[in-house]
Formats: sequence, C-alpha cells, structure tokens
Amino acid sequence: MDPRARNPGSPLYLLERSDVGLVQLDRALHVVSMNSFARRVLPVEDKQPFDKMVLSFHPENSRHKVKFLLDQAECPVSNPPPMTMIINIPERVLLIKVSKMADLHGETTGYLLVFYDITEQVMREEPATRQPATNGLPGAAAAAMAAAAAPPKRQLSKIPTVVGNRIVLVDASAVRYVRAEGHYTWVHTAQGSSFCNLTIGDLEARLAASSFMRIHRSYVANLDHAEQILRDDGKVALKLAGGDDGALPVARASVARLLERLGIAEALG
Repeated sequence: MDPRARNPGSPLYLLERSDVGLVQLDRALHVVSMNSFARRVLPVEDKQPFDKMVLSFHPENSRHKVKFLLDQAECPVSNPPPMTMIINIPERVLLIKVSKMADLHGETTGYLLVFYDITEQVMREEPATRQPATNGLPGAAAAAMAAAAAPPKRQLSKIPTVVGNRIVLVDASAVRYVRAEGHYTWVHTAQGSSFCNLTIGDLEARLAASSFMRIHRSYVANLDHAEQILRDDGKVALKLAGGDDGALPVARASVARLLERLGIAEALG
C-alpha cells in the first residue's frame, strides 16, 4: 500500500476519506440526475430538484456562488481552478468542481458538478459549554438556564483557499487577517495572500471568536497577531505583526470592543 494513504495529511488520504457528490445538469442547467450522497447533503429534501434549474434549490445567499462555478466551466483556460463553497445547514465545507460535458462533435450537452465533503478535515468541534447547575431552581428557570448554555459549535481549523489550480488548506492560526472583496475574500498570512470564495460573514461565524474579531465591514483580524494600535486624526487602525502590508482600519463602532478585547481599554481611556 502507498504509505501516503496512511498519512492523514496526504491528498490521497483526504480523497479516500471524503464522500463524493455528483449532480448532472443539462445544457439549460436543469438537474437531470444526482447520486444519493448529493441528495442527502444538498438542500433538496422537501423539493424535487429534477427538471428544475439547479439554482432554484440553493439558498438565496449561495446562488451567486453556484452561478460563478457554472460560469467557470465555460472558462477557456484548460484547467480552471476548483472552487469552494459552504453549506450552512447542515454545517459542511464542500470542495466543488464543475466540468462541461461535450458530445462526439465537441458540442456542450450539459455539466457535471462534483463535490467532496471535507468537513472533518477543516472543522473542529469547540469544547462544550459547561452546563450551569440548576438544582433547586423552578422548572421554568432551570429550562431557561439550560437553553442559554451554548451548544458546541463547529469552527474552521483550516480555511480552504485557491492558489493557481490547487486547493490550499490554510491553518486558521496562521491567518493574520481576512479581507472582503465583494462576495469573496482574501486570506492573508505572513507568506502572502490567497483567494477564498467564502464570504467574510461565513468566515467570521466559523473562526474562533477567542482569536478573531470583525474590526471593519471588510476586515476580520486575528488578535493573536496584534502589535500596535494607531490613532491619527480621530481614526484608529490596527497593526499586525508578521507583515509589511500596513495597518488595518478599525470601524468607529468597533474601537471600544477591540480595546476591551486587547485589555487596554482603561489604559487608553
């Protein structure tokens, strides 16, 4: 057996561990068929997707990503990069590739959407919140306290990004900041930046709140890398260690919370 198959970090191991979903589309982007895994993962339980536009059974906030993937299939580049998208319910991370299918004469007959579920490889379970003691409390109060205890959340330990025609999984701890660009993001580390087609909202919700903070509508910063707070003419910026890309803007509404998170609110008050 190839020793790489035993290595949890090897591409072969990840491929063998990942479930594969298949969705066949016709030329007009109507669903022709799908395998059982695709039916379980994609939000089609209460809908019959067949003979419908593929976009019709995706959540509204995911449709632009699916459309982008389909547009990529028409890209004249021989090997357009695979893309990633996140399905919020259930919480999954899928690596998706769309390929154009052609007949004997090279005419497009439809598309094949292939995706791998890599949730286990890029997400981790946060420790369960300790349940509060409810002994002696009235039933309603005890129920309210139990409901207030947050359930375990699945957080990204690795962020799937695209570099050239490769998927690169970036350790969340190595990320200095995330910058929004439209519906997509750029993930910045000390080694450079890479493209991610998850939105900044997707990433904010799935990066550890103990380290990451949304400091601006376009920036999520890893406060573990915080080095300096800069003030100039009433504006505040955050300088991170490990790069020469300048300081990040901090929204006025986020300043107080940032200073509190860094433990310097009183010192700069």
